[in-house]
Amino acid sequence: MLLSLVVHTYSLRYWLPAAVMMGTAPAYVLSWSAWRLLSAILPGRPFHVMDDLFYAIYQSMVLFFFENYTGVEVIIYGDIPKNKENVVYLSNHQCTVDWIIADMLAIRQNALGHVRYVLKDGLKWLPLYGWYFSQHGGVYVKRSANFDEKAMKSKLLSQTKCGTPMYLVIFPEGTRYNPELPKVISDSQAFALKEGLAVLKHNLTPRMKASHIAIDTMKNHLDSVYDITVAYEGTLDAQGERRSAPSMPEFLCKECPRVHIHFERVDVKEIPTEAVFFRRWLHERFEIKDKLLTSFYESEVPEKRCRFPGEDCNLGKYWAFQELLQIDDLSQ
Repeated sequence: MLLSLVVHTYSLRYWLPAAVMMGTAPAYVLSWSAWRLLSAILPGRPFHVMDDLFYAIYQSMVLFFFENYTGVEVIIYGDIPKNKENVVYLSNHQCTVDWIIADMLAIRQNALGHVRYVLKDGLKWLPLYGWYFSQHGGVYVKRSANFDEKAMKSKLLSQTKCGTPMYLVIFPEGTRYNPELPKVISDSQAFALKEGLAVLKHNLTPRMKASHIAIDTMKNHLDSVYDITVAYEGTLDAQGERRSAPSMPEFLCKECPRVHIHFERVDVKEIPTEAVFFRRWLHERFEIKDKLLTSFYESEVPEKRCRFPGEDCNLGKYWAFQELLQIDDLSQ
C-alpha cells in the first residue's frame, strides 16, 4: 500500500505539469485563431508581432515547469549576446527536451516568441501542436530523396520578406542520438567512414540539407549561427557508460539535476555558402561537439568530468514569466 502511494505520488510530478500544459493548449489555439481571423486584412508584420507574443506567453508557462518546477540548474559555457539577433540555432539532438533547451536560451535574450523549428515531417500530425508549429513559421521536412528543397526555401523567404524575427532551431543529426539504439549509431558511423568524414562517437553524422538551405536562403536576414552543445547530467551509469538522455516525463519528474550548454556564436559571414564546403564546415562543427562530449563523459580527470571546458555561468532557476514584463518590442 505504501509503495503504491509512493509510485502514485511520483507520477503526479509529471501529470500535474502535463495536464496544465496540455489543458491550456486548446484555449491558446482558440485565442490565436481569433487573432488570425482578425488580422487577415492586415499586412503580415502585425500578425507576426502578435503571433510571437502569443507564443512567448504560452512558452513562458512551459518553461516555468521545465525550470522552476523541476529545479534544474542551467549551466552555460560561453557568452550569450544581450541583444536579440536573427539566428539559426544548430544543436546536437538527444531527446525531446532539446526543444525546451532552445527556449531556455531564447528567453535569456528576450527572444522567446521568435523561436521556430525545422521538424521532421511526421511531427505535423501532433494534435494542435503540429498544425500550430507550421503556422508559427516552422518548417516540416522529409528525409533524403523526399526532401522538398523548393518548399523549404519558399516558406523561409515568405518569413524574411516581411521582416519576421528569426530564431530557427535545427537539429542536423536528423534523429536522436540514443546509446540504447546501437544500430542507428553504427549506421551513422559507417556512413561517415564511407564518405571519408571523421567518425563521431557521441553524435550522429550531421545531415547538411536543411541547415544549408536555411542559412543560404536567409543569409541577408541572419546575423549569426548559434552552435550549441547540450549535455544532461546524470546520464552516466555505475560503470561510467553513457545512458539515454531524459525524456520529457523523466525531466519533469526531476531526474536531471543540471543541464550543461556550451554556446558559441558564429558570424554568418564566416560560413561557406557552396554546398561542398558547407558540408565540411558543418561536420567540423560536430567534430568539435564530439570532443566536448567526450571530455564531458570520459575525462580521466574527475574535475573535468560532467562539465565543459572553460568558464561557466550557473544561471540556476529562471522565473520564466518575467520575460513577459520585459517585452518591449517583439517586432525588433
